[in-house]
Amino acid sequence: SQVEMYNGKIAVTFAELTSVEGGEAVVGRGVLKVMLSRYPELRLSNGGGMGNYVRIDYYSLREHYRKRFEAKYGDPRRILAKEAARAELSLVMDERARSYYAGYRYEKRGEMTALPESVIDELTLNASVLNRMIEITARRRAMRSARGCNSNTRELLEGAFEMYERLRDAYGHSLPASVERLRGKITAYRRDGYASLISGKWGNSSATVITEEAGRYLVALKRSRVPVYTETMMFEEFNRYGREHGWKQLRDPRAMRDYLNRNEIRPLWYDAVYGELTSHQKFSRKNSTDGPSMRDSLWYGDGTKLNLYYREWVKNNKGGGKWVVRTLQVYEVIDAYSEMMLGYCISETENFEAQYAAYRMAVATTGHRPYEVVHDNQGGHRKLDSENFLNRLPTGVHRPTAPNSGQSKTIESVFGRFQNEYLRRRWGFTGMNITAVKESSRANIELIGVNKDSLPTRQELEDEYCRARQEWNTAAHPKTGVSRAEMYATSDNPEAGSVSERDMVEIFWLTCKKPITYTSSGLKLTIGEKSYQYEVCRAPRVPDHEFYWKNNSREFWVKYDPCDMRSVRLYSKDDNGLRFERIAETKVVVQRNIQEQKEGDRKFISEQIAADIEMRKRLQVEARVIEREHGMSLEEHGLKRPAISGVRKEVNEEVEREVAQRTRHLRAQYFGKLTPAQFAKEASLAVLDPETGKWDRDPQSGETETGEYRIASKM
Repeated sequence: SQVEMYNGKIAVTFAELTSVEGGEAVVGRGVLKVMLSRYPELRLSNGGGMGNYVRIDYYSLREHYRKRFEAKYGDPRRILAKEAARAELSLVMDERARSYYAGYRYEKRGEMTALPESVIDELTLNASVLNRMIEITARRRAMRSARGCNSNTRELLEGAFEMYERLRDAYGHSLPASVERLRGKITAYRRDGYASLISGKWGNSSATVITEEAGRYLVALKRSRVPVYTETMMFEEFNRYGREHGWKQLRDPRAMRDYLNRNEIRPLWYDAVYGELTSHQKFSRKNSTDGPSMRDSLWYGDGTKLNLYYREWVKNNKGGGKWVVRTLQVYEVIDAYSEMMLGYCISETENFEAQYAAYRMAVATTGHRPYEVVHDNQGGHRKLDSENFLNRLPTGVHRPTAPNSGQSKTIESVFGRFQNEYLRRRWGFTGMNITAVKESSRANIELIGVNKDSLPTRQELEDEYCRARQEWNTAAHPKTGVSRAEMYATSDNPEAGSVSERDMVEIFWLTCKKPITYTSSGLKLTIGEKSYQYEVCRAPRVPDHEFYWKNNSREFWVKYDPCDMRSVRLYSKDDNGLRFERIAETKVVVQRNIQEQKEGDRKFISEQIAADIEMRKRLQVEARVIEREHGMSLEEHGLKRPAISGVRKEVNEEVEREVAQRTRHLRAQYFGKLTPAQFAKEASLAVLDPETGKWDRDPQSGETETGEYRIASKM
């Protein structure tokens, strides 16, 4: 039935009165339309439009129509009473209450514990019933007030107590069974909210609710570092400050502790107490990722302490000394798919050189480049990046991990297992990291202290570590049961190409920041505090003197291999970039004093002196020919040419003969331009050598040059 209260009157619908379903109509449609037209006061609302219908005042109808209606549908007053009772029994569950109780934590055996699910359901139901009772009493108070009647809460609850018990029967709430106790429960609920329903056995020793404002001050106290508040100090300070601001006093520190350990509150102070990094690792979401399914898809690079001690002899000022215990760093490059250790470098500190050497060893060992390289952001890696090395190494990309995020690097797990399974077997084990909890993960300091002289030397330690790596690589992978080395060897990655000699140069050779000048002493390259001397050779141990001649004082961009400094590559640079010129090798150094010279040193010196004289001859010939070609020689101007110093007389004569030979073709050109008088003059100064058929200078003139040379010199 659609009977309803409408504007304080019981209303029935046009459809109900005229319907023939379930029996004869209460009144015919035509008759009802005439009645509404003749008596418009019968109509309480008009029809028309979506959801609208005609409402008719039931008690304005004639009595015989009302009897027909009640016979067919029932008494409208009873219909409305039943619907009201059914509506009062309906209960909407308070989801905010459920969220509060689900997030509530209490201390149990020193740990914060959640409420059982059954208790959460019970408390949510009780809160929902109290909401309903507060709503019912509020509505009844309003109705009485509208009639001018006053009533207290107890009277209202007594009037609604029957409904309250019916809710107990229908839903099974566990609220008090007396009006007086119910009134007290509602009072506490209005004051303290959801917390008031929690029993003391679940940690609710104080019914005092901590408001948002009070809670923020409590968080501030917890975050304070100057001073650092103990729990007792915080409790006392909170209550002192609360009295000044009208807050309810806490009866027990447990209420304060429960509030601070709520899930939504704890992140607000955790970083101040335990550090932001710890807070980040505890509360931030972690990604779940699958590892690569093929080799060389991802290489990890990271450094850590080499967890073995070694001994070193340290001298003192008195000429004696003692054994001291030392540790080293190791940088490892690991294939993420197979967990195979590909390359490493042991050093005093984790630096650019160690990282570079480890990656180089990895490429040299595998003969392949990785698709992706992952590393941390320490200083050495930043230098690798500045050298563009980390862009040249992978065929794909390189990227740093999130700072201080061990979960983002598989290599952290590999290091941990490697240390635990292989290095810990050695009695000189340094222990795991400083956060290790197990006693077995710590160093036996007493044993090491009394056996310093039995620890391995540095070289022995490095050999020991190398063997441990080999054991790791040949051991079975925990997921496949196949050795890591075999997993790597039998896998294939088409996008991680093999490495050629040219690739090795492009990947691993570094370029000096500034060009270097090639001088008469060769090329001097300084890396860090160490200097290297190079020169270009035309054969092994045979310096290229012509290169010296042509490139003295020329600047070159130099590429070098930090792991092999025996040679460097020289480049010129233009707008299109670097252009390869020559390879320069380590300059040969020989002993100056004969006593300490090695076999071949004397021969080398003699050969270089001879090669130097030969180069001086070539330079002199070339220079003098150029003079003759353009008529600018000293002789043309009547001057004498100084002899080449420091060489035999024959060397000067050889230069003169070669110049004369190379300028012979210029004689015909010269004689063709002479006048008869000039020609007669030249002829008078020359005599014919019957053996050679050449015109030589008159010996009486004191000249030694040939007639050809003389004539050519005048052109």
